Amino acid sequence: MKLSASYLLELGEDILFPYVKENVEEYLQTHWEEEECQQDVRLLRKQAEEDSHLDGAVPIPAASGNGADDPQWMIQAVVDNVYWQMSLDRKTTALKQLQGHMWRAAFKAGHMKAEFFEDVVPAVRKWREAGMKVYVYSSGSVEAQKLLFGHSTEGDILELVDGHFDTKIGHKVESESYQKIASSIGCSTNNILFLTDVSREASAAEEAGVHVAVVVRPGNAGLTDDEKTHFSLITSFSELYLPSST
Repeated sequence: MKLSASYLLELGEDILFPYVKENVEEYLQTHWEEEECQQDVRLLRKQAEEDSHLDGAVPIPAASGNGADDPQWMIQAVVDNVYWQMSLDRKTTALKQLQGHMWRAAFKAGHMKAEFFEDVVPAVRKWREAGMKVYVYSSGSVEAQKLLFGHSTEGDILELVDGHFDTKIGHKVESESYQKIASSIGCSTNNILFLTDVSREASAAEEAGVHVAVVVRPGNAGLTDDEKTHFSLITSFSELYLPSST
């Protein structure tokens, strides 16, 4: 049996996105003169131009080119645009690129470490020892996933993951995405168990023929009575008793 454990990375989203909001201005001030940062700004500006027709869109003015621009004024425009995009939960390439660069810098500097629920890593180790394969499917990019597993409070645990998937393979609420993942890893959907805390994702996976368990943790969105009855529910990874792989 293969395990597609989406939930492992959803923990990271509570760390990663708040970090961007809290630190984007400082990051831009520190790295403003670097070419990578300027590339990020140019991409965000291009996205802002494409978004100009949207209600509430935040523009990023073009630099004058004469060196007379006030960097702080430009930085504030970028910050305001980032806040606006994140408030709408947008996943634009421009925004994801800046976020990825911020996360990379933070993890490498030791400013951030991924922290998992205490039952997660021991359970994954047992699954691996039993011959199972573990994959991560998250709305966070593959690069962000690898940063999380490579810089956790448990150390570098990338070796526990056999592969990573993000929304490039499809959205998590679309059943076709799970079929594509199964095909990619060379496995029947009937031999995959998907762990998630989002009922819409659980329904999409189930529609694709994937087994599902919904993980109930403090702070998660509540489930309806029908959902509680329909789905298998767990409160800890240690509650899963899976057959050994042969």
